[in-house]
Amino acid sequence: MVSLIGACAFSIVILLSLLIMCGFPLGEFTMGGKYKVFPKKLRIIVAIQIVLQLFFLIVILQMGGFIPLWFSAKATKVIGVVMSVYLSFNVIMNLMSKSKKEKYVMTPISLIAAMCFWIVSLQL
Repeated sequence: MVSLIGACAFSIVILLSLLIMCGFPLGEFTMGGKYKVFPKKLRIIVAIQIVLQLFFLIVILQMGGFIPLWFSAKATKVIGVVMSVYLSFNVIMNLMSKSKKEKYVMTPISLIAAMCFWIVSLQL
């Protein structure tokens, strides 16, 4: 169940990234709110970020037993812990953001995702 909650939280982040990549004016929710609409060059980076986010989504669903493991259980656990650390760092960066939208909307979503990743990866 925890992995599904984490997957849902992470799906919100993926959806936001997709909308930003498509040029929607949602940039205030990410990168400190520096851009309301991301420049086209940065949208390429967002596309790469989406691929990584989809990988994160797959891993948490694998750790929760909803998708068969692509790697050994030990390797999946290591990947999960690394992702947990990354997401924890992301929570801290969101808290330090100058953008109120990022701070008050994205921080709770990031925190939920990070907590779910920690719980699921440590249970594996």
